[in-house]
Amino acid sequence: MAEIAPAVSTIPAESAPDTFEICGPLPTGTTVLEASAGTGKTYTIAALVARYVAEGLAELPQLMVVTFGRMATDELRVRVRERLVGLETQLAAALELTPPGLTVPEPDDVASLLIQVDPAEQTARHDRVSRALADFDTATIATTHEFCQRMLDDLGVLGDPEPDAVFVEHLAELTEEVARDVYLRRYAAAPTSTLTYADAVRLADDVVRAGPIRLVPGLGAGARADERVEFAHEVIAEVRRRKARARYRTYDDMLTRLQAALADEQHGALAAERLRERFHVVLVDEFQDTDPIQWDILRRAFHGHRTLVVIGDPKQAIYAFRGADVNSYLQVAREASQVATLGTCYRSDRALLDGLDLIMGGASLGDPKIVVRPVGSAHPVRRLTGAGAPVRVRVLPRKLEGQEYVQRLRDRVAKDLVAEISQLLGSGAQLQLAGAASRPIGASDLAVLVRRNVAGEQIRDALAAAGIPAVLHGSDSVFSSAAARDWLRLLQALEQPRQQLVREASLTSLVGWTFPRLARADETALADLSYDFRRWSRTLAHRGVAALLEALGADTDLSGRVLSQPDGERLLTDLRHIAQRLHAVMSGQQLGAAGLREWLAEAIDAAATDDVTEGLRRLATDAAAVQILTLHRSKGLQFPIVYLPEAWDCFVPSDDRGSVLRLHEQDEHERGEEVLDVGGRYAAGRSERLRQALAEEAGEHLRLYYVGLTRAQCQVVTWWADSRNTPTSALHRYWARSRRSGDVEPDYPVDLGPADWPLPRSTTPGDASAKLLSVEQVAALGATPQLRASKSPAALDIRHFTRELDTHWRRTSYSALTAAAHGLPSSPGVTSEPELLKEDDENLLGPDQTTGHAELAPAPDPADTLPSPMGQLPAGADFGTAVHGVLEVLDPTGDDLAAATLAATTEALAGLPHGALSPEQLAEALLPCLQTPLGPLADDLTLAELSPHDRLSELVFELPLAGGDRPRADVRLADLAPLLARHLPADDPLTGYPELLTHPPLAEESLRGYLTGSIDAVLRVGPAESRRYLVVDYKTNWLGRGGPGELTVADYSPASMAAAMTAAHYPLQALLYQVALHRLLRWRQPGYDPETHLGGVLYLFLRGMAGPATPRIDDVPYGVFSWQPPAALITELSELLDRGVE
Repeated sequence: MAEIAPAVSTIPAESAPDTFEICGPLPTGTTVLEASAGTGKTYTIAALVARYVAEGLAELPQLMVVTFGRMATDELRVRVRERLVGLETQLAAALELTPPGLTVPEPDDVASLLIQVDPAEQTARHDRVSRALADFDTATIATTHEFCQRMLDDLGVLGDPEPDAVFVEHLAELTEEVARDVYLRRYAAAPTSTLTYADAVRLADDVVRAGPIRLVPGLGAGARADERVEFAHEVIAEVRRRKARARYRTYDDMLTRLQAALADEQHGALAAERLRERFHVVLVDEFQDTDPIQWDILRRAFHGHRTLVVIGDPKQAIYAFRGADVNSYLQVAREASQVATLGTCYRSDRALLDGLDLIMGGASLGDPKIVVRPVGSAHPVRRLTGAGAPVRVRVLPRKLEGQEYVQRLRDRVAKDLVAEISQLLGSGAQLQLAGAASRPIGASDLAVLVRRNVAGEQIRDALAAAGIPAVLHGSDSVFSSAAARDWLRLLQALEQPRQQLVREASLTSLVGWTFPRLARADETALADLSYDFRRWSRTLAHRGVAALLEALGADTDLSGRVLSQPDGERLLTDLRHIAQRLHAVMSGQQLGAAGLREWLAEAIDAAATDDVTEGLRRLATDAAAVQILTLHRSKGLQFPIVYLPEAWDCFVPSDDRGSVLRLHEQDEHERGEEVLDVGGRYAAGRSERLRQALAEEAGEHLRLYYVGLTRAQCQVVTWWADSRNTPTSALHRYWARSRRSGDVEPDYPVDLGPADWPLPRSTTPGDASAKLLSVEQVAALGATPQLRASKSPAALDIRHFTRELDTHWRRTSYSALTAAAHGLPSSPGVTSEPELLKEDDENLLGPDQTTGHAELAPAPDPADTLPSPMGQLPAGADFGTAVHGVLEVLDPTGDDLAAATLAATTEALAGLPHGALSPEQLAEALLPCLQTPLGPLADDLTLAELSPHDRLSELVFELPLAGGDRPRADVRLADLAPLLARHLPADDPLTGYPELLTHPPLAEESLRGYLTGSIDAVLRVGPAESRRYLVVDYKTNWLGRGGPGELTVADYSPASMAAAMTAAHYPLQALLYQVALHRLLRWRQPGYDPETHLGGVLYLFLRGMAGPATPRIDDVPYGVFSWQPPAALITELSELLDRGVE
């Protein structure tokens, strides 16, 4: 590792937590890890997961990782799996188990720690990691809301399940409806009201969005305040009532319902214990973005009972507007058994960190416990050359008198930013990252971070006008774009092709006329234009939006024309995006031009709100483009060079505008409970609450720019200007503070900024300072130079495919594995073929195979025969599918088994071709099957006696074979034969089956990739202390020698069924299903023991099950094939399928 130099400044040692060592003792109890920007938070989480698993402290299913959003969850899942895959490969190499030709990555410190043990422990750790990878799909790596929903599902009745609830992402429409109704109810008959309707709607929206939070002030704060408070409480109550009536549920409800379940006086302790039984180690990422409810859930369930590691950075707590509360992090830090920091930054150069330390070092960001502390750097040498100091502050010249208008300053900053980027890209500055060769700076190495997307669009357009490619990564909706408005004008003209509407639509990007062309158009040209619109209208009506877009492209050269414009890729992407949405809506809702226009108009209106979650804009391209994104969106990302054009600009109103305030009540020197002030400007105590709210916003503003400044790997460029918004801005406050440590004031005089102080006031001038931080005066701005390509693009050439394909890899199933043995086409390798219908195998032995049956088993004694209850019913896949459908949904434990069976058969046959078969016939035939004892393995229970609670229907599985996505072995079906032969006793009814696996074409079938399948049912039997789980497969095979009416129960003797099992290769299916069940139980059954919990296999040949009077042989009824392979066979087979033959 590179040498880590000390920081320029230091903070008193007693105020800084210890540095966490990832190779030191693993955390226990409740541990808080403060992860400053770039210190490897995700790396640490993945490493901790690997250590807990490899060292045997927790199985992967006993470990939970919770993070903030879906993108973070996906990234974390990938990183954890990559860590486990790499560790498994490195342990295999240490044990000399690596297949020839496999590249083994060089172990890092964590992997070296886990490898440097004796061979026995290496083997144990390799087994644990391999098992974790095999079961990785079961890992609980989830967002907070996903975690809550999963826990509620697992708690069952303790979690107050609501299966018929309707999930909605927000309650905006319901809130507006309630606000309107409550306002009318309160004020329709009143002569006057101090609360206007517009204010009432905003107030209602604010309080419902805020979620479960206490409202202040209480009644008695003044007449106007009381009116607002009463209205807010009435809206909340009415929204709650209507929401319950409609059975709506939101994301917040997942949190509050789980909190309520854990806090319940009667069942809360049991619910918490249930969660602790499942999870032994809990890791929570981005903890600074949680709220008091989330912490209360974790506190009740795990704090003080299990290992709980929370990782976050309070300096990056920037989501208060979403309800996040950094106070939750600070509370955990006070209660934790250990608090430590990650001490090395792997993102930024040492020089950049030292330059930022001059500006921010030692500052408290909104709370005395949220301090910018120095960290080491893994990059002691600068990786950027020829671009100036690591931190550059561009200072705009002042006016001779007074202050410049803020908007003019913003425009000047934007123009200077474009000029700076243009000059840098042509300067020859060099960048060297990640051990690669030094190269010139490119546009994609640059990021511009802004507060809002509106500013980002302005800068993107300015860059595009200068010939600099740029892409805006916004969370804005495509329906707020110019392309949406163009589509709306076009649809209006297609619906009503009047001249005025046609002329307006002709000026859109979709048609492409210009004002001069329209002004010069004569009557013939306008008539032709109207004809085109009528023709396009017919295309839309008869062929849809996709065909309309194609016609526009052919008639108007849409692509070429739009792409020739500045930022044409962005516009064309938006036009096509909206066209796809319109086509989907038109097809799905059967809308015409009028309906489509109305739908688009509503979407455009909705895009103006903050509740839009659909229609997010797609990127036109990000290849070789400057990245523009909001500060909030940049969190977690990094860029070689970062531009912050708005660090000087923060508007804080000088008067109270009566808005709703979110703040914390002060409790002596600590932050107290978070509250929502709805009383308005005239409420008693409002001035103190406003002061507190503004102070908290000021702290968050500092944290927001801490995030922006720390996104850079090599350089930060920012701006300062003298304006009325400057005193409260983050850059100015960092610069003007006089003390090295402690609180930063909410504002400072403007003459304490970089225009008057060449270095931040809290620093001591030194020789190194000029090399770390430069203050640059912005000269008068001329025309921005156009960026020209430095060289012609390389000639296009054909790309050649050189990678080797693994032709044996495939996603397979029992049906595909045995297809060739049954004379069916065998599936090729490298495929994701759909599995054959699981009932297709029941055609393998049918009523026409009398010769085969005579060879399989001798005729039974006629005295033992009974007519089959299904002897008159048809054979074939359709019949098998119907029977499976009935048994999947049927609950036979009700009061009236016959009625329940008839209802299930009626439902199953309604969607299937069934010929003359009636629901009544099928129900009558199934009743004896449901009442036939299942033999000793099932404690002689019948299907009718097993409730859905003890029967899991249609267990779908997908298992990795020989390593799954990263194959590490070559397993063939023939490799299973020696294992089966070794474990099956001589008197086993299937003892001769292993030899069949060595015969072609089965022997060479590859088990490399994934195995998919669906088990008909898993039954749970036995007392609670020794539960047994049985694999059940329903078969409707016809084993008799005659046709309809001649089938008897005697045709389903144990010998006949064993012969049929062998002929159809059902033993292979049974064993694969047992392996799937084994892997499921391994992480879901506490104290799992294969010898105890694996109960065996029941293949139920339903045509031979005649009810309670069904004959038996060795206490097993006819029609029930009962088989219990040794548990050791199943566990070793699972290992063989995972790792191959050793």
